[in-house]
Amino acid sequence: MMLRYQRRPSSVVRIGNTPLGGDYPVRIQSMASVSTMDTEAAVGQAVRMIEAGAEYVRFTAQGEREAHQLGVIRAALRAQGYHTPLVADIHFNPQAAGIAAANVEKVRINPGNYVDGAKSFKPIVYTEASYAAELRKIRERFVPLLERCKSYGTAIRLGVNHGSLSDRILSRYGDTPEGMVASCMEYLRICREERFPEVVLSIKASNTVMMVQTVRLLAGTMEAEEMHYPLHLGVTEAGDGEDGRIRSAVGIGSLLADGLGDTLRVSLSEPPEAEIPVARKLTRYIGQREGHAPIAAPAMRRPGFARATHAAGSIGGTGVPVVISDHSLRTGSIDPANRPDFIYLGANRVGSVGGAGETPRIVDVDSWEGQPGTYPYFRAGEMDRLSRCSAALKFVECSGHAPDNEGIRLLGQDPSAVIVWDGRHPDYLNEARALVCRLRQAHCDTPLILRRRYREPDRETLQLQAAVDFGALLLDGIGNGLMLSHTDLDPGLTDSYLFSILQAVRLRVSKTEYISCPGCGRTRYDLQTTLARVKAATSHLKGLKIAVMGCIVNGPGEMADADYGYVGAGRERVNLYKGRECRLRNIPEQEAVQQLVQLIQESGDWK
Repeated sequence: MMLRYQRRPSSVVRIGNTPLGGDYPVRIQSMASVSTMDTEAAVGQAVRMIEAGAEYVRFTAQGEREAHQLGVIRAALRAQGYHTPLVADIHFNPQAAGIAAANVEKVRINPGNYVDGAKSFKPIVYTEASYAAELRKIRERFVPLLERCKSYGTAIRLGVNHGSLSDRILSRYGDTPEGMVASCMEYLRICREERFPEVVLSIKASNTVMMVQTVRLLAGTMEAEEMHYPLHLGVTEAGDGEDGRIRSAVGIGSLLADGLGDTLRVSLSEPPEAEIPVARKLTRYIGQREGHAPIAAPAMRRPGFARATHAAGSIGGTGVPVVISDHSLRTGSIDPANRPDFIYLGANRVGSVGGAGETPRIVDVDSWEGQPGTYPYFRAGEMDRLSRCSAALKFVECSGHAPDNEGIRLLGQDPSAVIVWDGRHPDYLNEARALVCRLRQAHCDTPLILRRRYREPDRETLQLQAAVDFGALLLDGIGNGLMLSHTDLDPGLTDSYLFSILQAVRLRVSKTEYISCPGCGRTRYDLQTTLARVKAATSHLKGLKIAVMGCIVNGPGEMADADYGYVGAGRERVNLYKGRECRLRNIPEQEAVQQLVQLIQESGDWK
């Protein structure tokens, strides 16, 4: 079979003067974080987003008043010469959606709460008759919006959020990818029956594994029903800084690399205009894969690319993926907070690495003399020396067409061997997949380290590229370790990126995880400042998941797998959660971080 990057064919949806889908480029968008009722602030923020490169600008509309206000904002923007399409974000309020349809180019509704009320998160027994009655109620409420959108030429986005599935869906499917897809398809089938083609779909989650699995399932479900509607991509509550960028790149980039996605938003807990350059770097990096020749690979005997391996020392088997710090190009220091499992020194026999302690070393085979705590590193052309080497672990670098069949045979005969895949192809994902196909065909279960060399000087760009390359393969079930090589950056810095990627794919926990939304017009406190305060107080709590959410619309659901939650309840008021249980309500914002710390302490999770 042949592996290559190719975008999924999708239908074209007309959204004002900026259509998406089909052969159009992947569109970039963002969402305002100010109140929709503050015209000056809303227009000013929209202008900043547009000038940063946003092709769509979204505003929340909690009620009918806000939905009318969107027309005022659009008129003010057009008076200043800005014609970028606007999107209304609607939850719980069909009346507001109908009004917004006359004032914006696209209306986003959430199938989890457009008809259904607030979630009880309790199982409810539905008979076939009662379930069918619920579907009829959806049709009765949804079809009038479709008719109104038809009359105004307004598009619709069906935006499913992991944290806001209806009680009906949760009771029948559980909190699963199948449930999220079912929630979307209930509405999508009505769109097709009513001959309404101007539909975009999104399925989002803060859990990147769930998000990627679910979007792939949705694409397959639509394909089976001969639907080709375009897809919007996003990781909700990704956070800020390095973690927010890496988590977004893992989720969004993995799907883009498979050709899925016609528009996207990188949701960061930062000013919305800061999201645009990040999104643009992602699409630009994926776009470099277009036009490359297909990569030949053996046909797969079973679906998927996941590959089981035996254990070679601490690598492979059921162990977590390891991190190898590359000091062969630039010797640096070790960050105690991101201590790697191995250090690669290249031709240096000992090498001076600050803070390394007893961390095992890897050296090129010609420099290896059997020193305690060191292991040899072979090139593909040196595999004939494997059997003569007595090391407990042997690292073998391969790239391109290596290992060949004979090399794979030699690797399979040596239980101490570990492959280091040094991929150089622009389509790193499919090059590594092709290797895995060859290894699986030969029944070779040798552990596999993913290595990638970068020259990118910009740190943000490097974070995104590494997260796409490594994250997509790890989500495939490929890779027993990571190695990032860079000529100019301190390896201690690049090691931190690798640990962040492993945490983003839920394979290895090395720090506190923060699930935080970007904020919108429903947020009634300074989310960015609050997130910084929460981090300052709790960043030492390795392994805990702490959510900082702007409001109660999706907050309690999206933070479902968090250990603790800080959720806006009103103007400068906060609710605190332990899991899904609200423990403290309506706390003044100035006291909330201290109360959160106290709740963690009283629950026995403070270290």
